[in-house]
Amino acid sequence: MTIFEAILLTIVTASTPLLLAALGELVVERAGVLNLGVEGMMVMGAACGFAGAVTFDSTLAGILCGILAGMVLALVFAIAVLGLAVNQVAAGLALTILGLGLSGLIGQPFVGAQREVIAHLSLPVLSDLPVVGRLVFGEDAFVYISLAATATVAWFLARSRAGLTLRAVGENHGSAHALGLPVLKTRLLAILFGGAMAGLAGVYLSLVYTRFWSPGMTAGRGWIAVALVVFAGWRPGVLLIGAYLFGAATVLQLHAQAAGFGLPSQALAALPYLATIVALVLLSLGRKGASVAPGSLGQPFAPDR
Repeated sequence: MTIFEAILLTIVTASTPLLLAALGELVVERAGVLNLGVEGMMVMGAACGFAGAVTFDSTLAGILCGILAGMVLALVFAIAVLGLAVNQVAAGLALTILGLGLSGLIGQPFVGAQREVIAHLSLPVLSDLPVVGRLVFGEDAFVYISLAATATVAWFLARSRAGLTLRAVGENHGSAHALGLPVLKTRLLAILFGGAMAGLAGVYLSLVYTRFWSPGMTAGRGWIAVALVVFAGWRPGVLLIGAYLFGAATVLQLHAQAAGFGLPSQALAALPYLATIVALVLLSLGRKGASVAPGSLGQPFAPDR
């Protein structure tokens, strides 16, 4: 394997958890709900996913545990913002704090444990092709799931009846309710989907990306996922590009540190975040406002009784 090929493979690995979490947040925000608890859901998915995989000695069990953990936190968030109509920003921040603390408690017995490498796709001849072989035909299942999820979300929002209903709810929940659309049910399902995707992203971090558990291992990826949704203009295709830009910046700063560039390691570690924000802002400016935030984003909804 050449160094160039190894870098490309590492970029894909670094980008996948971010793409999974951001896709879930995009659907939630399209429904008109601002969820700032993605970081907490991700870290809970990482802790519960790793704990489940080690306890049951099964990767599948770990994946299910991680997804369930993300959905449970999402349900708590939904009860607060939909059932009690509390402030969405405050509820999301509280959820992140809860997730970070609770994940540390759950993951404490598993510190130091490791899991085996998850099998990658291997196709005769195709996987042996230079560069594209391992990159296209030799990834793990999570990578293909993230790409399929991107296409599915794009189709769902643009072509399906349920997707159009979700967008209508996000644009103007009052008008949607007047037309008889199920605003609360739509938002509940969107929030649960976002929690499941954030939990799956956390599972990828602990079972594939690092293959061990460490407190706070999400390292701000949940916040970057929220930012990517905004700067991508709530478009799945641009979101995919943004996630891979961030992954590339993350990997390249590690290589820059290894090469001994004359910059403090802290400055190099901050470069991926700065580069991603700058790149996505430029993409957003290039569209000249072609896509704006959903009209009811962040606004609580209480149906007339």
